[in-house]
Amino acid sequence: MIVDILSFSAPLVLCSIGALFTEYAGVLSLFLEGLISFAAFMDFTFTVLTGSPLLGLLISTSVSTILVFVFSKLIEKFHAKVFIAGIAMNLFFASVVSALSVLIFRSRGVLTSPLFSFNVSNIKTASVLVLIAMILFAIVFIKFTRTGLYIRMAGSYSDTLLARGVNPSAIRTISWMFAAIYSSVAGCFLCMRLSSFVPGISSGRGWMAIAAVFLGRKRPSRIIICVFIFCLADLFAATIQNYIPNIPSSLLLSLPYIVSLLLILKR
Repeated sequence: MIVDILSFSAPLVLCSIGALFTEYAGVLSLFLEGLISFAAFMDFTFTVLTGSPLLGLLISTSVSTILVFVFSKLIEKFHAKVFIAGIAMNLFFASVVSALSVLIFRSRGVLTSPLFSFNVSNIKTASVLVLIAMILFAIVFIKFTRTGLYIRMAGSYSDTLLARGVNPSAIRTISWMFAAIYSSVAGCFLCMRLSSFVPGISSGRGWMAIAAVFLGRKRPSRIIICVFIFCLADLFAATIQNYIPNIPSSLLLSLPYIVSLLLILKR
């Protein structure tokens, strides 16, 4: 039961940690929603092409991170508004997925392949192990490394960084790259859990991750609690229809977002 809950919440927890890196740096990653779907599509594509799930995950994460790095450099160079740039990146990722899906697989719908089929139990175990490892890495990196300290300072004390000879722009770019890595891994596990790529596979997780960071006030423990509240609402919505079939499915699907909205309003 615990493994089921942890594996179910793993993608959202990973996205929230990625968003936390950028929130510390003062450039909240609004591109997460699009990036999750993009990474999931890349994972499906490269796993099918190479026949290796590990290679698929690594290539997907690398491509996603490189793209985010390029976008971050352009945003810093031209002093673009982060909010507008984040929305534009979401649109870009969605468009690329749609175009490549037609180009490679001749379909914009659900993608399946015999080469992309996984044992659900193995994916659950793997996602929990990866989740624990990436949480521990984030804690150690943020609290006990110099770069982690610079990331925490970049949002509020950029002048202090400049005085110490550290470029705040580079630190902000690093924070975006961490967000890309964590969100890409989340997207890959979402795709592997379904053994297929489904358009819109992120299902609002990018936005819920941002809401969790906002509600958690940059404190990892509070953020994870918020994530588990969202996931419990999602699990409740997924199971309640088995007992009360007359409830509209659209209402149940909206339950996690209603919960997040109520928590934000309460705050």
